[in-house]
Amino acid sequence: MDMIPEKPRLSAAQRLLAALPFAWLLVFVFVPLLIVLKISVSQSANALPPYTPVFHFAAGWRGVADFFAGLSFDNYAQLGSTALFVLSYVKSLEIAAFSTLLLLVIGYPIAYGITRTPLRLQAVLVVLIVLPFWTSLLIRTYAWMNILQTDGLLNRLLLASHIVREPQTWLSTDTAIYIGIVYCYLPFMVLPLYAVLEKLDHSLIEAATDLGCPRWKAFWLIMLPLSSPGVLAGVLLCFIPIVGEFIIPDLLGGARVPMIGQTIWMEFFGNKDWPAAAAVAVVLVCLLAIPIAYFQHQAMRAVDRN
Repeated sequence: MDMIPEKPRLSAAQRLLAALPFAWLLVFVFVPLLIVLKISVSQSANALPPYTPVFHFAAGWRGVADFFAGLSFDNYAQLGSTALFVLSYVKSLEIAAFSTLLLLVIGYPIAYGITRTPLRLQAVLVVLIVLPFWTSLLIRTYAWMNILQTDGLLNRLLLASHIVREPQTWLSTDTAIYIGIVYCYLPFMVLPLYAVLEKLDHSLIEAATDLGCPRWKAFWLIMLPLSSPGVLAGVLLCFIPIVGEFIIPDLLGGARVPMIGQTIWMEFFGNKDWPAAAAVAVVLVCLLAIPIAYFQHQAMRAVDRN
């Protein structure tokens, strides 16, 4: 009978190196999330910090009892009964879903087209895709404000082309939000798609067409399923941050129904209601954990199949 080889033991240095990412996540992700969670079950107060209860070590066990007695889930109950919060969640999910769809429709042909160019040009095209990242997001958004204003470049081009007869209103609309989001998040969709499409065998399409399959059908039945990991990665990389986006909707969008990022900012800095803002943020994190868990599940299934 063959003996099962024992797994090699890790040295102390290797264990320490493996523990560093977990320590980083613990200090900079888990602990801040616990702080936000604690604030979300507190009560707003005209004090510093602007919420109660605050734990005091000098009070001993009596202070611990008073601290837990002062915690409440009223802020979470308020979320479902306040129209502003509900509409903000719906607005954020709506804009994130439609923006992600636009990004996929625009980004897939771009990524596919890059893979069909000569190899020496692909690196240049990828650099051009990531080139906007070299400029601050805030500066790029301000540039779009100038382009979309009434006497901006977009209206001038439309008037010069006789497409419209009078300047159109672009700023403070959902259309401006979609334009800004698609422009800023396009690399997040193109790069994962390109990484997957570049490894696929494009001769499969040619083989299918030689056997009589229409080219569009061959693409739909062969190339699209094979590129599904890139599609899923691009969708999540775009959808998740778009839901909590603040800068683009605040500068380009209207104020009738704010997105959830704007609502959190308003509660924190406008209304000074930290507990309500923290509750909104915690619910947002829980909502975004669902697609993340789904992506992790799909990734593990792909690993098991391979």
